[in-house]
Amino acid sequence: MFEGLRFSHWKTERGSDDIVVLSFDRAGSSVNTFSRAVLDELGEIIERLTIEPPKGVIVRSAKSAGFIAGADIREFEQYEKTGSVLESIQNGQRVFERFARLPCRTVAAIHGHCMGGGTELSLACRYRVASRDPSTRIGLPEVKLGIFPGWGGSARLPYLIGAPAALELMLSGRNASAENARAIGLVDALASPELLVEKARELILHPPTRPLRQRALAWITNTWPVRQALAPMIRKQTAAKASPSHYPAPFALIETWRRGGALGKRLNNEARAVAKLAQTSTARNLIRVFFLQEQLKGLGGGTAHGIDHVHVVGAGVMGGDIAAWCALRGFQVTLQDREMKYIQPALERARELYTKRLKTPERINPALERLQADVAGGGVAKADLVIEAIYENLEAKRALYAQIEAQFHEGELLATNTSSIALDQLSSGLARPQLFLGLHFFNPVALMPLVEVVTHEGLDPEAARRALAFCKAIDKLPVPVKSSPGFLVNRILMPYLLEAMTLYSEGVPGPVLDKAAKKFGMPMGPIELADTVGLDVCASVGKILAEFLGLDLPKGMEALLESGKRGKKDGQGFYVWQDGKPVKPQVDPNYEAPADITERMILPMLNESVACLAEGVVENADLLDAGVIFGTGFAPFRGGPIAHIRSEGPAAVKAQLETLAGRYGKRFAPKEGWDRIA
Repeated sequence: MFEGLRFSHWKTERGSDDIVVLSFDRAGSSVNTFSRAVLDELGEIIERLTIEPPKGVIVRSAKSAGFIAGADIREFEQYEKTGSVLESIQNGQRVFERFARLPCRTVAAIHGHCMGGGTELSLACRYRVASRDPSTRIGLPEVKLGIFPGWGGSARLPYLIGAPAALELMLSGRNASAENARAIGLVDALASPELLVEKARELILHPPTRPLRQRALAWITNTWPVRQALAPMIRKQTAAKASPSHYPAPFALIETWRRGGALGKRLNNEARAVAKLAQTSTARNLIRVFFLQEQLKGLGGGTAHGIDHVHVVGAGVMGGDIAAWCALRGFQVTLQDREMKYIQPALERARELYTKRLKTPERINPALERLQADVAGGGVAKADLVIEAIYENLEAKRALYAQIEAQFHEGELLATNTSSIALDQLSSGLARPQLFLGLHFFNPVALMPLVEVVTHEGLDPEAARRALAFCKAIDKLPVPVKSSPGFLVNRILMPYLLEAMTLYSEGVPGPVLDKAAKKFGMPMGPIELADTVGLDVCASVGKILAEFLGLDLPKGMEALLESGKRGKKDGQGFYVWQDGKPVKPQVDPNYEAPADITERMILPMLNESVACLAEGVVENADLLDAGVIFGTGFAPFRGGPIAHIRSEGPAAVKAQLETLAGRYGKRFAPKEGWDRIA
């Protein structure tokens, strides 16, 4: 069948049982992604299989790094720039549809990540078998790129597993474990990694019958009356989480599913809708954010971090959660504080985290064993990295360093999690300042992906590279920043929070401010965020940064703190908190907010972003945008502060600042660097 043919990206093997094993091994790449060349080869193979059909075809990956990561996003980006997205989508659909129509049984043997186009190819197979390995995750995350599955994913998945489960998977962009995929009917069988292909052969020779309940659910939830009834409900639920004007893809997906029709019609509607979405600024910016994320991941490559044991000093919320996260990611961790009563809550939070993430005792218990309480601090001498996470006080931190540095072995790194104190001040008096740096995590540690790797002039470049590699090893996104008050993220975030609090002190209700910020695209309003971070933390960081940034602390802040109201952690701050959620007061329906509240909150962030770039706090605009997006959640669909300024026009944004400065004072005056933004 394939005699004399050589393929660059696919390997074929026809066994004595007349089953063809088709192995995907993209040339020149560590992971499998679909490019035009890959699809062209697959199309040629399908043509041969159609002429001389075997008993069955098994699709597997020849890569150890997983099944298929999806489409080649860089190539897709080029299609968007040349206006050929629709043609490329239709080409992918044609190849997968021809595969689906092969006159033999087909099985996708999935091990490791199976995303986007990889999942769509598996949906074009008759059956799917997945490995039980924890690394196996199956998903359709295209909504995170501002589009939705375009190679048959949205056309096929609802009719396989039922519309509710399919839409939830595609609208959230989440990925499913092998067990979850089996439960919802996305895969037909599970196997151990080493028996995966054998299980696929078994499905070809002895095809399974899908449970009647699954078949009935898939049919009834896609009938015309059900689609018309469900679509408005799902649209309303989605609108509560995302704005159609900011994120049009989820709503286009719902509408495409609602229209329905035969498979050919569904594929046509899918292709046209995705091609239209690809032309939006949201898709362009979200694709840029994807590449920014990949850029940050790449910063930790090429260097061995040389870290096995991490010692954390300070078992408060930040220190305890940093320790728990490092142990979750496989490191031996010791956690030190003055007494066991301060460490115990951190261990309990760690157990909750591991139970949620790891599920089973055989995976939870080893993680718990890697995290050890260490009141005496014996781990200092054994560790390869010590992370200091005590309270924000310069003298206290210096005293701690003097106490522990004498116990360090050669090459041991010392890092501070300070959020605001300049490293030049902290490093004064250290015997080895060249091995001292900042690793600034964000709260909550388990959810926030960014770590600021803070450098100073005396830092050994190799130590900085090791720190970047360590961040990669614990599955965090590192952004290198120079030491300056507030570093990058807090320096840009604090003017936003302080201005929101000033507006609050002027009588603008908190819910109104939060709603305006969320309408702009922030994931959480500033008043709710201040409560979440902690009003004591905001005040502490604010005092340090206010003088440097030329800002005043809002009126009423001191009185609020003196009342003991610190926010979410105490149950009361700007809002009352119940069960971890804010109870926001009702706003008078006749209340009219000042027209410029959004500009007053957002423009100070943009102004400070320009100043940070001009001062070289980060090397370039890409790193700044990435840091602010992943550190604050700044409206990803806008592409980051600098990208947003450029899309709006630097001159226009600067003029808005000048107007605000004339109205409210010099804190809005444009800073140095605006003339270089364009």
